[in-house]
Amino acid sequence: MATMLLTGLLAPWALSAALALALRRSHRATAWITAAAGVVSVTSAVWLCLHALRVEATVAGDGALFRVDGLSALIACCIAAVAGLAMLPGSGLEHGPAGADGARRFRVFGSVFALAMLVAVTINNVALMWVAIEATTIVSAILIPLHRTKASVEASWKYILIGSVGIALAFAGTVLAYFDFVSLLGRRQDALNWTLLMHVAPSLHADVLRLAFVFLLVGYGTKAGLAPMHTWLPDAHSEAPAPLSAMMSGVLLAVAQYAIIRWKAVVDAAGGPAFTNQVLMALALVSIAVGALSLVRQRNYKRLLAYSSVEHSGLICLGLTFGPAGVFASLLHLLNHALAKSTSFLLAGRILGRYQSADVDRVSGFLLFRAGFTSGNVVATSAAMILAGIGFVGLATHLVRMLPGAAPNGVARGDREWWVLAPLAASMAVMVLLGLFLPGAVGRFLGRIVEAMTT
Repeated sequence: MATMLLTGLLAPWALSAALALALRRSHRATAWITAAAGVVSVTSAVWLCLHALRVEATVAGDGALFRVDGLSALIACCIAAVAGLAMLPGSGLEHGPAGADGARRFRVFGSVFALAMLVAVTINNVALMWVAIEATTIVSAILIPLHRTKASVEASWKYILIGSVGIALAFAGTVLAYFDFVSLLGRRQDALNWTLLMHVAPSLHADVLRLAFVFLLVGYGTKAGLAPMHTWLPDAHSEAPAPLSAMMSGVLLAVAQYAIIRWKAVVDAAGGPAFTNQVLMALALVSIAVGALSLVRQRNYKRLLAYSSVEHSGLICLGLTFGPAGVFASLLHLLNHALAKSTSFLLAGRILGRYQSADVDRVSGFLLFRAGFTSGNVVATSAAMILAGIGFVGLATHLVRMLPGAAPNGVARGDREWWVLAPLAASMAVMVLLGLFLPGAVGRFLGRIVEAMTT
């Protein structure tokens, strides 16, 4: 059962990449194949979530190379759903500047991108997790300049350089933790399995792991878009094709946050959560401030969404410092952000296709804060609320400027591709449902994850 579910989660993306590479002229068929891969993959992810409600984890392989618990299943479900949306026919790629060949290239490398993210959140070994996250950098950097312009190539190189420095720091933190393990417990083939690290964490040197966490937080925080390491994000998201922006902002940031959560649990088990909470809270507040204040002065609506991701990445990480209630709120926020931001970028791509401009002037839930107050973090929570309010006002101000008035001449009205908009509408419906009414099964599922991460 475990092997079948994991195969259903991962194999469709490998198969769709191979078929997209082989079917050079069948662009429509390639689009539907990759969309079908998303359907199969997200179905398997949902089954893994249901399985996680009954048992602690789904393990495949004699050496437990792959392990899926509630946290893995939650983020895997987000990845598969967002990737499936991005791969849908009618995303505008075929009619964009890159043409049909560019759309095919996107679906080849986009499938590999989705596969790398899914491997990162299902692999048990934290070193192989690092390899998978590094692979996401390489593959997504190839796709940023899908339509080659000076700005898109510069954005891609900036992303590679900053992301590589960040991931190198994460590697240093991983190696530091490994040598601490070896110095105390000897060499073992499974020394970097997360389950083993959690088991032996109380016997490791807490100070060494705290130092390792600093490297890991800065490294993976770069991929998560945390300020001040966020500088690659606005350029990459504004220049990338909309489906790639949806995947990067919607779920790639969540994959990096997943790595932070995994390592935070190990360090907390070794020496308590006080240190990790302090450094994570500091970076989170800086990210919220930078994201919120940057929203006020932006004039490009794709960059608006990118800076909004910086802000929300900070909010998710801030919730992780507020105890079990905050972790619960952060996971719910992560789920909502994956749906909201991917939908927003896909819609932004359709707007860009019609208006041929990303200029604003040319286009006529509070669970987390409650957890912050109840956990005693009044100052940090108050600051985050003020900054989030500034960001909301800035975003809403630009949105109001875009909505009223008549459309410019030549811009088509209406949308005949209802089958493309239907999944986006479904995503919005899920967000409304989670915002107004939290289903009991979702609450129990998130509660299981919180219990595993904080005990």
